[in-house]
Amino acid sequence: MRRNLFILLLLLATSPAFSQTDSANLFYQKGLTEKQNGRLMESYKNLKTAIRYDDSNKEIVKSYAETCLNLRKYSEAREAYKKLVELGDESATTYKELMTLSYNLKQNDDVILYANKLREADPSEKVNYYIARTNYDQDNYGEAIKYLNLAAKEEPENAEIPYMIGHSYADMMNYKTAIPYFLKAIDLDTTKYSWVYELGLICYAMNDDKNSLKYILLAGDRGYKKDNDYMENLGIAYLNVGDLSNGISIMNEILKRKPSDINILDMVAEAYYYKGKYREAMDYWDKILGFDKSNASALYMIGMCYQKSGDKDKGIQLCDKAIEMDPNLTSLRQKKMMAGL
Repeated sequence: MRRNLFILLLLLATSPAFSQTDSANLFYQKGLTEKQNGRLMESYKNLKTAIRYDDSNKEIVKSYAETCLNLRKYSEAREAYKKLVELGDESATTYKELMTLSYNLKQNDDVILYANKLREADPSEKVNYYIARTNYDQDNYGEAIKYLNLAAKEEPENAEIPYMIGHSYADMMNYKTAIPYFLKAIDLDTTKYSWVYELGLICYAMNDDKNSLKYILLAGDRGYKKDNDYMENLGIAYLNVGDLSNGISIMNEILKRKPSDINILDMVAEAYYYKGKYREAMDYWDKILGFDKSNASALYMIGMCYQKSGDKDKGIQLCDKAIEMDPNLTSLRQKKMMAGL
């Protein structure tokens, strides 16, 4: 039935007695009727046809833009709202739709353009977050922080704002300044476990081992996925605070899944070494040599273990052999001597 009606409308619209304006109005009214009846796709088709006959009618263009928006045809909606501006519609509503659509479609220059237009049309509109986020997404941290601080006054409960400020500072390796913003963000939104984990890694970068362990654990408690990377960083955090038992236990669990991970084997060996457990340290450096006989560093550290255990002659022989394999280890020997070895 609707198909026959559409054909009838098309015949009427293309009749010589009908002007372009008449045809546009005919399809416009049909589009409004379909919209009222909840048939958005049919409304969209009729309004799109109406615009083909007359794209200078604000009401038609506006209805078409709204329908596109409702159907999530965001690119078409954006073009329709831009057309409205061309037709003289400089309302706050139109500029707000253009700002948000441009933001969602990552049209960065237009986000800032329409945000400023919206602010001119209605000074009470909150646009600083959009300007800030656009600069943030482009790694323009100077402008991002400027507008994020303004946005924080408009939206003090928006946890994204302090997080982005903190992340901006952290990305510039200004960790000390970043931390208070991360703390505020994770306090405002306790569901963002990835932010907590990021804070733990920032504390690690600052050699704040106690807080690094605290926030990595908290991230896991709040739901962060405990994959190999997470568990490795947790193990390192335990080792860094001197908790050999928990650190080694976690690392050994990882080694069950990644038995030839040289980096983890070396970390466990070093942890034992600096705790004075030289036999255990040698066992792990031996495992490294089992995978890579040319690993001079592991051989050198086994030599150091022998020296620390009292067998200096054998230890020195192994260290000398390691230096023959890799002359760069001479500097390591000097560092160990400076440390009182």
